[in-house]
Order: sequence, then structure tokens, then C-alpha cells
Amino acid sequence: MPTTHSNAQARTLALLKAGDEARPTHGFLDLLGDEEQAGPPTGLAQRLMRTSIVPSIYEQYWRPTLGRVAKGLRGPTMAGEVAIATNLLGLRPGLTALDVACGTGRFTRAFGKAVGADGLVIGLDGSRTMLDRALDNTGPAEPIAYLRADAVELPLRPATVDAVCCFAALHMFADPDAALASFARVLKPGGRVALLTSARRTWQPARLADTALGAASGQKMFDRGEIAGKLRDLGFRSVSERFAGVTQIVAGTR
Repeated sequence: MPTTHSNAQARTLALLKAGDEARPTHGFLDLLGDEEQAGPPTGLAQRLMRTSIVPSIYEQYWRPTLGRVAKGLRGPTMAGEVAIATNLLGLRPGLTALDVACGTGRFTRAFGKAVGADGLVIGLDGSRTMLDRALDNTGPAEPIAYLRADAVELPLRPATVDAVCCFAALHMFADPDAALASFARVLKPGGRVALLTSARRTWQPARLADTALGAASGQKMFDRGEIAGKLRDLGFRSVSERFAGVTQIVAGTR
């Protein structure tokens, strides 16, 4: 029998750290309660993401348009990103995946198809409006639970998921290093992580422009190779990188 939202929620509740009580609210589990968000916005980009307008256009217009500008003409399409993430994470039936900063759930839904009825996908975001939109786009029989929680200090117990995805969000976190450590903590041995984040170009004039743009928008501009190095320092192996424009896709195995 296909997993329902309530079944997926129950399975997600069983993975939460002791003491964390998530309330089912409007179809998703909520650990933030009356808090508007998990922490103040880090800049203009995150502030715009928290409006009521952006979630309504995010999946069709906002994310594809900004992604194309960031990735350049040779970078993958949105559908290509989803396929790349699914492949890098090695998703297959029965696995448990966590989609961090899931937004409106495009990746989450694709992961649900990959893990099947016996698997579980948790779409985590701090925005009520994003999760409301994600629920509107997700069928009740899909093996998916949405969780409103802090994306940096993940509320899951150690070694509970097989895969962690975080596409187009790490550079907007207040503490990216803490987030990466949290990703490592919740992964099972042999679990995989896949990230898409910023990548400052190496040519000095372009590098200066990238730095200025990041500062103006409140986004951290990582150097090429920086995230891969951080993953290796956390004990990840088989780390891979690919670059497009001012973006990088980095993956590794715990």
C-alpha cells in the first residue's frame, strides 16, 4: 500500500532527536512554531525568499531564471539538476532521503519517485509559504513528509538518513560550516550528500565582482574546491565536483 502523508509524518517523527516535538500544522510538521523563520535573514536574497510572492513563482520562474544566470548557458537545466542530484545520491527504492531547504518541493517529489513506497523523503524548509506550496504540489500517496525546521542545526538523530541534498541554499545559511557538520551527523555510514552552491571564479576581476555581488545580496561566495575540502575534512570520501558559471555541484560519501 502506498505511503500516505500521515504515515510519512509518523516515520519522520521517529527520526527526530529526543525532546523535539513537531506539531502537524497545515499538513506539515512544525518545529519552529510561532517563530517567523529559523533565524534572521542573512541578506536580500534570503529576505526575498521569505516573502509571500516568491514561493508562488519560485518553481516555474524564480529559481530557473536565477539558476540560468548563475550557471551560464552551459550549465544544467532545472530538470538536469534534479537528475544529477538523484544520480549523485544513489537513490533507490527503500532509502530515506533528506532534502534541505526544499522550497516548493521539486527535488523532494522527484526523490519520492526514486525511493518508492517503501522509502521516505523529508522535505525540510524554514518557510511556511514555501511548504504550503510544496504540499499543494505533492500527492497524498507520495512517500513524503514536510518538516518546518532549522536547516543548519538539523533536528534528526545521528545516522538516520541515507542521503542529504541541499541545492541552491548553503551560500545563504548564516553558518555553512555548522550545516555541513550537521549533514554529516545525520547521514548513515555510506550515505551520500549532494550540494549545489556558489563558486567564485578564479580570474581576479571576475572574482572581485563575484565577491561584491555576494556581499550585496547576502550570499557567501565560496572558492572553487572549498566545499570539497570541507567535506573531506568531515570524513567524506569519493568527493566529486563540477562547475558551471558561478556555481558548483559537490558530492561525497560518508
